[in-house]
Amino acid sequence: MTEVSRVIDVPPEAVFEVLADGWLYAGWVVGSSHIRDVDLDWPQVGSRIHHSVGPWPVHIQDETVVTAVEPGLSLSLEARGWPLGAAAVGLTLVPHGEGTLVRMTEHIVRGPGKVLPAALQSLLIKPRNTESLARLADLATGKHARAESGHPRP
Repeated sequence: MTEVSRVIDVPPEAVFEVLADGWLYAGWVVGSSHIRDVDLDWPQVGSRIHHSVGPWPVHIQDETVVTAVEPGLSLSLEARGWPLGAAAVGLTLVPHGEGTLVRMTEHIVRGPGKVLPAALQSLLIKPRNTESLARLADLATGKHARAESGHPRP
């Protein structure tokens, strides 16, 4: 399993607010290029984001499913991208001073990528997830700053 982490200078609730908005998924998940639909009950267990993975015009249409959720604390997903496979992704939010330590784990659970050695999987996953957390940080920080200033986005 590959793990990356990052401290984001907003409270856990502000980070979870971004995770709970499925329409923002392509804004922070590296590789997700287009959101086609989000189930109305996202992020409840079993709900889905219907997305495209990869660059146009060779993108793959698939989905991500919530496998577990503790609002404000954690979100577990199965991210699919066939024919590449599926990965179990976990996001854990831990209060850290006035901010949040976000831990992101990922491991391939199905498909051709599952046969890759763990070290090679990590070499592929770690840089992508490090960038995903940087994007998540930007979205959460910007959204929180706008809300605090009294100018939330419509």
